[in-house]
This record gives sequence, C-alpha cells and structure tokens, in this order.
Amino acid sequence: MSARYLLFGQYLRRKGLITFEDIFRARILQKQHNHKIGELALKKGWMSPDDIEKILIIQEETLEKFGEIAVKNGYLSDRQREELLDDQKEEYLFFGEALVKLGLVTETQLIENLKEFNKIKIPKTL
Repeated sequence: MSARYLLFGQYLRRKGLITFEDIFRARILQKQHNHKIGELALKKGWMSPDDIEKILIIQEETLEKFGEIAVKNGYLSDRQREELLDDQKEEYLFFGEALVKLGLVTETQLIENLKEFNKIKIPKTL
C-alpha cells in the first residue's frame, strides 16, 4: 500500500473483507459507545449544556483537555473528572471490536489483519 495515511477500515475494504456500508455501521456503533467527557458529566447532572459549551470554547482556544479545563475552572472536582475518565474507558469501543460485535469479521480475522496492517510502513513527511 502506497498511501501516506491509511485507516484500518480502508485497509480492510481494499482487501474486500468489508464494505463502505460496514465501515459506516461500525462507526455508528462506536459513536453509541464512545461518549465524550462532557456528555457523561451532563448525564450525571454534574454539568449543564451551557457549562459544556463554555469549556468547548475555551478548549478551542487553548487545546487543553476538556477535563483539565473543567477542573481548573471549577466545573468538576478532580474526583469527578477521574470517575468520568474511568466511565469513558469502560465503555470505549475500538473500530475492530465494533466490526466483530456486528458480525462483520471474526475475532481471528481481526487479529490477523491488525498484525498485517501494523507492518505497513507509511512514509514519513517532512
């Protein structure tokens, strides 16, 4: 593969293992599982939509992490931020896991193709 940047889904599609529609379905499943810190804080009642919007604006300007901004500005405690991060990790679904969960590839196919994919040398840019 001569692409400068290749995503795993594109790699599997080029190999004929999945379709574009399969990639789309897996990404939707990921979106349902991979919640942002602000979404989790809202769900727990720890932050309001306005609080989240303020932090997102600050984040655009500073490029700091959402949780760090929230703690620094008094929206969340350190304990709350850690709990949200733990919740986020617990629910996180990787793309390959989503493909397996949807029955689009087997776990064995996933592992074998991940090994092959990780061997691809992508040329470095200046």
